[in-house]
Amino acid sequence: MTKFSVDLTNCDKEPIHIPGKVQSHGFLIAVNKSSFNVSYASENIINFLQLSAADVLDKPIGVLSSHINQQEPDFNVADLLKLGLVKKSFDAISPYPLEINGNPFYLIINASQNDWLLEFEPVTLQYDIQSLVGRSASSMLQGKNVLALLKGAAKEVKNLISYDRIMIYKFQDDGHGEVVAEEKEQNLEPFFGLHYPASDIPKQARELYKLNLTRLIADVNTEASPILTFKEDEPLDLTSGGLRAVSPIHIQYLKNMGVRSSFSISLIANGELWGLIACHNYSPKFIDFKAREGAKLIGEILSSALEYRQAEEDSETVELFKDTASVLSEHLNRDKYLLDALTGHNRSLLEVTKAAGVAIIFEGTLRTIGIVPEENDIWELAEWIKANSDESIYYTHRLSEIFGAAKKYKEVASGILACSVSKNPNELIIWFKPEQISTVNWAGNPEKPIATAENGLQSLSPRKSFEIWSEVVNNTSEKWLPEEITSVLRIREIIVTHINKKANEIRLLNEKLQAAYEELDTFSYTISHDLRTPLTSIKTYAELMLKNKSIDENGRKMLSRILTGADKMNFLIKEILHLARVGRSEINFETVNMQALLKEIETEVWSAFKADKAELILGQLPDLRGDKTMINQVFTNLISNAVKYSSMVAAPTIEVSATVDAGETVYAVKDNGMGIDNRYYDRVFELFKRMDNARDIEGTGVGLAIVKRIVERHNGRVWFESKLNGGSTFYVAFKNR
Repeated sequence: MTKFSVDLTNCDKEPIHIPGKVQSHGFLIAVNKSSFNVSYASENIINFLQLSAADVLDKPIGVLSSHINQQEPDFNVADLLKLGLVKKSFDAISPYPLEINGNPFYLIINASQNDWLLEFEPVTLQYDIQSLVGRSASSMLQGKNVLALLKGAAKEVKNLISYDRIMIYKFQDDGHGEVVAEEKEQNLEPFFGLHYPASDIPKQARELYKLNLTRLIADVNTEASPILTFKEDEPLDLTSGGLRAVSPIHIQYLKNMGVRSSFSISLIANGELWGLIACHNYSPKFIDFKAREGAKLIGEILSSALEYRQAEEDSETVELFKDTASVLSEHLNRDKYLLDALTGHNRSLLEVTKAAGVAIIFEGTLRTIGIVPEENDIWELAEWIKANSDESIYYTHRLSEIFGAAKKYKEVASGILACSVSKNPNELIIWFKPEQISTVNWAGNPEKPIATAENGLQSLSPRKSFEIWSEVVNNTSEKWLPEEITSVLRIREIIVTHINKKANEIRLLNEKLQAAYEELDTFSYTISHDLRTPLTSIKTYAELMLKNKSIDENGRKMLSRILTGADKMNFLIKEILHLARVGRSEINFETVNMQALLKEIETEVWSAFKADKAELILGQLPDLRGDKTMINQVFTNLISNAVKYSSMVAAPTIEVSATVDAGETVYAVKDNGMGIDNRYYDRVFELFKRMDNARDIEGTGVGLAIVKRIVERHNGRVWFESKLNGGSTFYVAFKNR
């Protein structure tokens, strides 16, 4: 994307949570949580209550009661606050209806650091919001895919609040936004497809959007009302407030766009800010609390639907990747040579991702499929990867910007995803994605203009021009999807397991040969002492008898035959090489009742770690065939790790379940703990290796190495999937016998 020549961050540093003002369509009172006295009041209170801020500051909150008409004559604001404290929440109270000078108002109560925020705003809603929201949600959810869902949401929000323009604004990885759906009045130019730089909605604003799911700016031309207090240098934190005044930079930004009123609804997917429903009106427009809550509910429904629809769309790709992994695993088990198994069939390494080409380097041989660079270029790229990455997986969608030599083949390989397949750094697989030249249409030049103050300091100012500004993006490919990376890790594990299995078979053969040699030495020693001595005597006496001249010719022939037989026997003894013993004890296979075994492990582990707040969820638990003692050790180690590494979260959850498929029983042990960075994937099962983020947790780094050895002795597989700070899932697969 665009590289800005000036790195000024005044937008990101602006303290928008403590503006010191409120929007003037309502007024604010802050009440100290301890004394119940008024600690802050907006200056415009006098416009509503005929009381000045000085009349209420440092006074009990009851001073307001005579100026507010409530439904219950003896009920006052102090009682309302106490009721909320008893219920431990103001959600059931807000909005509280009341009248001021005969006009309907809502009182909305939220918490600040040391105070309760009491916000009073007018009521304008004259229709059944609950019914409207229900119908809107039903219509919106008719969309069968993500794009249709977004289009429907924009339409329903426009029907609900009647703003001139409704945009669904999606945040991209670098923080910039794109309009991915739009509903507007016919006379307005479309914004659909336009991109907006990340600085238009700075970082701290995006954080507030995660806390406050709606944000209203009723009129950009109305002066905000200052918040007054008797406390010096203690600005009131309005993070949770709805009347919070707007940043002057953002106000000017909206004015430059010709927008008079704006309203936004946050879209949260998987705990992160996915985007906004951004609503613009070209005349002042106030929508009251219930209308905003109705719009927020639509946003929350859309957020949940986005997660579901996106997962649904991704599932087909994920299943295809899993099926490819299963097919390749079968090829590896059946074919004699690894390269033939992975590249010599209709389903090959190419289908592991959505790449256009793939290359594999193994045992000094290069094989390619699809659209790839020249062989010499691939060998050079492999050397660069080895020199610049010591992790098991490496990927980028802008290779030529990082590795200059790749510019000559950027058309076929602007993106690469590489993984090692053995401890030999020269053995790896590289997938290639071609260059994707695209035009990004920005709403104005994304480089904000620089304003120079009288003191000479430079700062970013709001953009004034929003004419379409096109940027051609090259040297990049499509980004690698998380599903593609997971798929590569999956196939890598299958290949590494296969290579290790073959290596183990060779190692076992070598051990048997070594044992045979050792036994042969022992046997030869025994023969030389126990058999050769009498054989030597026989030969010696036969030779002595041959020297006796009294023995006739027939006797000499017999003695010669005895000598020949002795020599043959000595030769046969030397040729005996048949003896071998297995150096390890045999595994005692039996049927293991996993339900009972895991209950025993739960009791033991929970007692050892005092894991009272951890929850163990057991799913389907089919029996296994194997050595009970060894299997007990496998699951004790995995569950112990899950308990340890999720101990920092508020509600640790460990799930154990299994599936039976393709001749294997695959157990999964899942936790919601600290997770593992994929860069350390290779180190997890190594002896005495521990992750950097686990240094403070007691452990030796031996447990998972033991798990791997036991599972491999059962001819099984072990692997894991994890996300840093998002939990881990360890899988162990046992053959069904």
